Formats: sequence, structure tokens, C-alpha cells
Amino acid sequence: MQCRAGCAACCLPGLSVTGVEAAAIWEGLEAMPEAERAKQRARARREEGAACAALDEEGRCSIYSVRPLVCRSHGLPIRLPGPRGLPMIDACPKNFTEGEPEADCVLDQTTLSTLLLAVDRAHAAETGREAGERTPLAKLLSEDGCARDENAGPSSERR
Repeated sequence: MQCRAGCAACCLPGLSVTGVEAAAIWEGLEAMPEAERAKQRARARREEGAACAALDEEGRCSIYSVRPLVCRSHGLPIRLPGPRGLPMIDACPKNFTEGEPEADCVLDQTTLSTLLLAVDRAHAAETGREAGERTPLAKLLSEDGCARDENAGPSSERR
């Protein structure tokens, strides 16, 4: 694996997150010192559309410990439904340059998505929000706690 801090080749703009992922990200943001949160908000506003809003000045993920599932699985070998329903395996072209990944090391995208959907639905039922809602990551990272989406974070959850 070639993925490491500062490699942001796959960190593209336009990512959205589920409600449960948004809540986890808000918890991570709320745990940051205010000065760091302010820098994150300013960076996300400035970089909107240019790169992933979570990247810091060195190209590292500023929310690494609470990053969404797509970021956790990207770069790893993953089985996706391909054309005409046939499965295909995709991985970052920087990884596995000397051979194919072992079959038991391949993640199944359908399984990952199904599990995330189940967790998100349980979170939605617990918080009273609509299941399946997605929030743009740039929006989430560029707002302060008072302006956040009413259903995105833990301190605004409806019970």
C-alpha cells in the first residue's frame, strides 16, 4: 500500500456523507480546539470545489480519525458491480504495482454500502431524522456549530 499522510491523490471535492457519518465528524470537530476548528472552516470555505475540504495545508486529512467510510476504503482493493452486472476489482493505481491483491483482501462495495445504510438507518431512527439524507462534506466542514444542518450533528439531534 502506498497510501500515507500527505498522499491526497484520491481526495477529490464533492464528497457527501450520511447522517451517521456527519454526526461522527461533528463529534470530531467539537473535540478540536476552537482555533483549529476556525482554520478548518476557513480552509473548507476557501477550497470549496478545488480539493477535498478536509485536507490541510500539507495535504493530510484534518478529520482522519472520523473520516467517512468511502475515505477509509478508498485505495484498497474493492469489488464493484461492473458493466452488465459483472463484478470488477478496483484499487488505487499506486497500490499493487507488483501484482494483484490476494482474493481475501478485497472489500465488497455492496456489503460495505449495505452495512453503512443499516447503521445510518438505525441512527436516523434514534435521532428522528430522515434516513438516507446526505450532507456535502464541504458544507459540514465550513459551518460553525450554530449554523450546521439541524440533523447533521450530535448536539442538534432531535429526540
